[in-house]
Amino acid sequence: MNAEYEIRNMVPADLGQVTQIEADNFSVPWKEKDFANWIEDPQAVFLTAAGECEHPDLAETVAGYIGCLYAADEGDITNVSVDSARRREGIGKCLVQALLAESRKRGCRRIFLEVRQSNDAAIRLYQGCGFVRVGVRKNYYTKPQEDALLMRCDLE
Repeated sequence: MNAEYEIRNMVPADLGQVTQIEADNFSVPWKEKDFANWIEDPQAVFLTAAGECEHPDLAETVAGYIGCLYAADEGDITNVSVDSARRREGIGKCLVQALLAESRKRGCRRIFLEVRQSNDAAIRLYQGCGFVRVGVRKNYYTKPQEDALLMRCDLE
């Protein structure tokens, strides 16, 4: 990953940039209030790849983010997204690896995620981080309608 970014917990000041990346990359994006609710929840972890910024109104630039919700010893990745201008720099991989490390610290035994069946780049990323295909969720996505691959990463 580009050395100008660090992986850290998402903070309220990130939400404007996070929701812009979300809106740019997803047909049914989460809203700012959705992220705001989860970043305060102890059963969730939301991380950003953030770095210094030359824009006078921003303290840092958010290049990408990832979120995970936990229940018992399992986690479910809810969002992974990288600013389209920053793709192919390893930011997504660093975010996934940081989330897996944090999940291990929390005593999590396995992590699940869904990914559009047509999203070959994301599938390769997840497989490279240790995820395997474990099922299909029919018509999981809308706009456009598409099946999701269910993937799992065992952390033990």
